[in-house]
Amino acid sequence: MEYGRLVTAMVTPFDAAGGIDWDATGRLIDYLIEEQLSESLVVSGTTGESPTLTDGEKEALFRFSVERVAGRAKIIAGTGSNDTAHSIHLTKVAEACGVDGVLLVAPYYNKPSQEGLYQHFKAIADSTKLPVVLYNVPGRTVVNISVETTLRLAAISNIVATKDCASSEQIIQLVAGAPEGFKVYSGDDAATLPTLAVGGYGIISVASHVIGKKMKQLIDAYVSGDVALAAKLNAECFPVFKGLFECPNPVPNPVALKHVMGLSGFPVGGVRLPLVGVTESEAEFLQNLVDSSTAF
Repeated sequence: MEYGRLVTAMVTPFDAAGGIDWDATGRLIDYLIEEQLSESLVVSGTTGESPTLTDGEKEALFRFSVERVAGRAKIIAGTGSNDTAHSIHLTKVAEACGVDGVLLVAPYYNKPSQEGLYQHFKAIADSTKLPVVLYNVPGRTVVNISVETTLRLAAISNIVATKDCASSEQIIQLVAGAPEGFKVYSGDDAATLPTLAVGGYGIISVASHVIGKKMKQLIDAYVSGDVALAAKLNAECFPVFKGLFECPNPVPNPVALKHVMGLSGFPVGGVRLPLVGVTESEAEFLQNLVDSSTAF
């Protein structure tokens, strides 16, 4: 399965009552593909506020996204959790909805051992014919899928890629040890160019909601050998990469992103509790970011 080098981890638009805004979701899918040049979309990932979506909402989102995309991009369903049996259930639901793959986050809170991580992902992969993308984000899950465990999982035929938010050292080791065809994506927008430079394949991005076209130019420039242009574009994008997560203090994804999308003329509603919107100072910071950045 080819997901491309620029994959967007899509927000879930909400209406004023807190339900999924299906009209906005459809327009967002079109916008990300046609305007921001996303090659694949992750739906119901953590950027899509998956912890607060019901199973029914997730199934409806999977079906809606597949139908709306209509073959223009790939749909990757976020079906991972810290409950292996529940993850298998959601993965089977996603497969029945016609998605092109699943993204499985490392089990959070219960802190499994490396063997536990291996058995968790293996059990889910064994339950489906879909391609599986691992998602390693130690800053949120408090557990790191080690290089050794990731490469052990990469030997399973339908585990085809990883989205890794660990250290640059880990990315380098993964790229060096990965079997042929196994793709290493960064999950950190600011590491897009460094990941490409050490042999990674691409980015599963948040910032691509608002500067995807420029990120695609950055990636294409590097892949085509124009490193100087890639470095120039990276410098233009970098304040946005950092600003979306600093704002001016660290904020949970997708709080700042949804606010910036509204400032950019593409409102997608608010966030669900326990997340809350930006503060007055954060709003001022983000307005300045949008006004001053050459990446938009």
